[in-house]
Amino acid sequence: MRDEPAPPQLRDWFNEARYQQIAHDLATITDTFNAKVFLRHTIDGLADRSLLERVRRCATGIDVALSGTFRSKVAVLKELAPRIDHEFIAIFLADFVSAFGSNEPEFSMEALRFFTVFGSSEFAVRPFIVAAQSSALETMLSWTNDADEKVRRLASEGSRPRLPWGMRLPSLVRDPNPTAPILEALKSDDSLFVRRSVANHLNDVTKDHPDWVMERLEGWDLSDPKLSWIAKHACRTLIKRGHPRALALFGFGKKASVNAELTATPSALALGERLTLTASLFSTAKSAQRLAVDYVVHYVKANGSTAEKVFKWTELDLPAGGRSELAKSQVIRDFTTRKHYEGDHKVELQVNGQRVAEATFSLAKQK
Repeated sequence: MRDEPAPPQLRDWFNEARYQQIAHDLATITDTFNAKVFLRHTIDGLADRSLLERVRRCATGIDVALSGTFRSKVAVLKELAPRIDHEFIAIFLADFVSAFGSNEPEFSMEALRFFTVFGSSEFAVRPFIVAAQSSALETMLSWTNDADEKVRRLASEGSRPRLPWGMRLPSLVRDPNPTAPILEALKSDDSLFVRRSVANHLNDVTKDHPDWVMERLEGWDLSDPKLSWIAKHACRTLIKRGHPRALALFGFGKKASVNAELTATPSALALGERLTLTASLFSTAKSAQRLAVDYVVHYVKANGSTAEKVFKWTELDLPAGGRSELAKSQVIRDFTTRKHYEGDHKVELQVNGQRVAEATFSLAKQK
């Protein structure tokens, strides 16, 4: 089987051509910008830099190449912002504020609100929360009334305790209560973009305070589609872990009465090839059952031990005496977050939080 092409690395968005374009645009905005200094600062040693290093290098390059005060530099970047043709690239604007605006927090927070419309400020706002949590969250609460959905989303996304790739917020990991007013203000937002952030924020909190989240969700009117969607998405980690209150909230609280089989094919494969899982569920109950079906892969680690990861499969209603046949496939490939190792991998079928069947496959080196 042919390997599927590897996706491009995100860091390559910040390449030499990108820096040259930024330099050109800044030079057309102001004659106080030295393009040669900026390009030397950003391009020398570029190949060895990670994504976040390339973003920060862009910010520090602007600082050394653009004369003036912090506020005057931000004013120039506000002129630049509409010219950036990619929201991912535009995160360097907010990163500049994060890197150099700590002495002017109120001005910087307003700048982050402005720049998030062009490229999210969710990473850049976090040092300001760490430095002065109360005042930063007060400002972010005011953002929940902003006309722009990207600003409203920033209030929730920027204050997530465990934002992926972002600085962790230890105080909010310990105590999620300070962000509760933000989540409450946004839970019925008209924008799915915003509501998804609320759900992800709550999912972060479930990893440290599951009962705190459940107490709130159990008080929601889940007949409201907006609230129901947030609650379900917020509980995805708890459901995978078989958390009783989360399962019960969505009708999966009863232990499944099923006979189950799970098959993994091929039984032996190489990295880059496709694994297919097939499952059969036969109801042994006298009434219909609501089932949350997941599968658990026990990945072999470098030292030969294993670490499990739970994947969502499906949800279904299984009638009394009914049968359901399921299939799922995925290419086994390395990611930045997971490296695969040779050996026998166990896969388990999980239904309503209970492991009910298992299969194995053997992974070898890439052919």
